[in-house]
Amino acid sequence: MRRMPLLLAVLIASLFCVFSTIVTAEDAVTRGASIAQKADEQLRGYGDSQVGLTMELTGPSGQTATRALRVQSLETDGGEYTLMIFDTPRDVAGTSLLSHNYRSREDQQWLYLPAIRRVKQIGARDKSGPFMGSEFAYEDIVTPFFEKFSYRLEGEEACAGKPCWIVERTPKDPYSGYTRQRVWIDQERYLIHRIEYFDRRDSLLKTYTASHFTRHEAAHWRPGQMQMVNHQNQRQTLLIWSDFRFSTGLNDRDFSQNALMRAR
Repeated sequence: MRRMPLLLAVLIASLFCVFSTIVTAEDAVTRGASIAQKADEQLRGYGDSQVGLTMELTGPSGQTATRALRVQSLETDGGEYTLMIFDTPRDVAGTSLLSHNYRSREDQQWLYLPAIRRVKQIGARDKSGPFMGSEFAYEDIVTPFFEKFSYRLEGEEACAGKPCWIVERTPKDPYSGYTRQRVWIDQERYLIHRIEYFDRRDSLLKTYTASHFTRHEAAHWRPGQMQMVNHQNQRQTLLIWSDFRFSTGLNDRDFSQNALMRAR
């Protein structure tokens, strides 16, 4: 039997390695997308909801400020509507943010400022800006749909004492403030426990951590707390959720620009 020339053997081995790498990369994309889609499904199917929210802002020197809000949400055929209303402190009371989020088209947001009785639309280029002085950007303050990213499975790692997948997701929105995000999703319930956000220079900007998960009405898992830590300015924001109510009878009229201006 004639021996295979060494050069040919090396070439075949190299091609095999390249093919294996391609298959592995394709598998990572497919699996990452599948995991992310299941995590997205965990947040849907609630119909409508109302919840109380306390926002605690902490500065780099430890100084703090607290704000109280109410949040209303409604699922629609093509997306989700959210209305956030500030109750305290007095200087921001009545300020409201209305968000219309869609699966397959650009989201829209409007901010009502009662001091000047004006509704301001948040432009696509402004969604990376901070929401009301917090470390949550306008694009963070709503739950993005699965379709707004591309995905890749990076690996596995424990988080919150549970085995988790690490999925990298890349925003499809060209005006996002992030180049990519690393998301920790637990393998038991597909809940998101941690997100690392990388800025436009691909430097780590912020870390989000969700905790105190509770199951409501035997169906809807929600975190009781969400913390966003900014590693570049040493500020952080803690969101504390309370009094979850589902199927409260909200409809489209409760999420119009007129409703935004009437919100109290």
